[in-house]
Amino acid sequence: MSSSSCTTKYDVFISFRGEDTRETFTVHLFNALANKTIRAYMDCLLQRGDEVWPALEKAIEGSLISIVVFSENYATSKWCLEELVKILQWREYHGQVVIPVFYRTDPSDIRNQSGSFEKAFAKYERDLAESESNRDKISKWREALKKSANISGWHSRNYA
Repeated sequence: MSSSSCTTKYDVFISFRGEDTRETFTVHLFNALANKTIRAYMDCLLQRGDEVWPALEKAIEGSLISIVVFSENYATSKWCLEELVKILQWREYHGQVVIPVFYRTDPSDIRNQSGSFEKAFAKYERDLAESESNRDKISKWREALKKSANISGWHSRNYA
């Protein structure tokens, strides 16, 4: 755990795969929250010179709620997977509310790591699994995806 304080700075932390949703769903979600005076954090708020992971970790820890926008390429980002692990730790140990949004992807693909999620993990297994620490990391990512796919959330097909 980081030594940062647990004070609330944001109402919502948004985890998302930029190439899939930054300019579409996620920016609209961020703006809709802002219009309701809900303080939301997304990585565009990083300041030049900030160290990325400590800033993201602090934002997760300083949020009441995390919204995880799962999309086709979510699992291709190690950053997204690390955020997800941290978010679920914060949920388990500090009661943070986690709301998954399944944006043009099916929860069963996330839960079972099939489709694009299977492809992403095949690449991780091929490229990273030589060291035990990386195998542990891959295992944590897989478990985080399974857990999060079982949390009640929103599925975009219900609103299209």
